[in-house]
Amino acid sequence: MGKTFEVENKLPNIIGSGTKVVGDIDTNGDLRIDGIIEGNIVSKGKLVLGSAGSIKGTIKCVNAEISGSFEGKIEVSELLSLKTSAVFKGEMLVNKLSIEPGAVFNGNCSMTEKRQVVLQPEKK
Repeated sequence: MGKTFEVENKLPNIIGSGTKVVGDIDTNGDLRIDGIIEGNIVSKGKLVLGSAGSIKGTIKCVNAEISGSFEGKIEVSELLSLKTSAVFKGEMLVNKLSIEPGAVFNGNCSMTEKRQVVLQPEKK
């Protein structure tokens, strides 16, 4: 029998400024978004939303750093950090939360243990 394994991605995935993606993203590595995403994201690494970036949808990840605009639901198994320029509207389920002065947060926050966030895509 052969062994099953997942390839580790050491380089971050980048959605650059001026790029719009409509659809779902599932990655084993880190993800940086400076463009626009309309859809669901699952990352087994860190998600970084740059100050010019925008996401509308659902995110599940290990760590997240939000500097841009987010609308939807986010589940983070470790640390969610809202930076000064962040505009967050929606729901969050996090283990740890950091909000810098100047960040805008409108919505609900539930804090939970790390193991309760499951990094699997939504079933359709």
